[in-house]
Amino acid sequence: MSQKILLVEDDAATAEFIAKGLDEAGFTVDRAANGRDGLFLATDGGYACIVLDRMLPGLDGMAVLAALRGAGLETPVIILSALGSPEDRIKGLTNGCDDYLVKPFAFAELLARIRLLIRRGNPASGPDTVLRCDDLEMDLLARRVRRGERAIDLQPREFRLLEFLLRHADQVVTRTMLLEGVWDYHFDPGTNVVDVHLSRLRKKIDEGEPRRLLHTVRGAGYRIGIEP
Repeated sequence: MSQKILLVEDDAATAEFIAKGLDEAGFTVDRAANGRDGLFLATDGGYACIVLDRMLPGLDGMAVLAALRGAGLETPVIILSALGSPEDRIKGLTNGCDDYLVKPFAFAELLARIRLLIRRGNPASGPDTVLRCDDLEMDLLARRVRRGERAIDLQPREFRLLEFLLRHADQVVTRTMLLEGVWDYHFDPGTNVVDVHLSRLRKKIDEGEPRRLLHTVRGAGYRIGIEP
């Protein structure tokens, strides 16, 4: 399942830019446009990292950070701020943030810092950054997929779909599970979005290969694995 990032940013254009980039990088993104909503979502939990603007309406970013740390929440936090003096950075770091990035920033740098914070916070997850099924290999950090010697180019949603399937290898995965785990839908949108993406993924994974790995389980869902 993709990792969840909480983005607390009141500037709509900046938030849209960051959320789009994180989504393309395979993360699931929840957004809040003010400090109070951000604090509520953060304490509700489940985030691998929090990206927190410092100057927010309702509740300032530093107050949000203090409340999170006061409540014992250790989720990695990276502050994004236009306030970039040494004193500003020192204040953020000494008050509990794990990293501090000054606006304007390069998205690639933000993404690299987020990934670094997640790895530091969960070192035991290292082996899970490479998923395998038979000769299919998925490197989550390098965002590379290979089947044998063949490189496979996947769109961001296809990449997330394959990651979900591989994390449930040899299990039947239902459409509802895929909608929740890959699209973050907690309802059936009434479209064939799952079937369309599965069809594209199947072609990229199995077409021309002597063994099929992606299977349809009639009346139940899908399974990735070696046929018995």
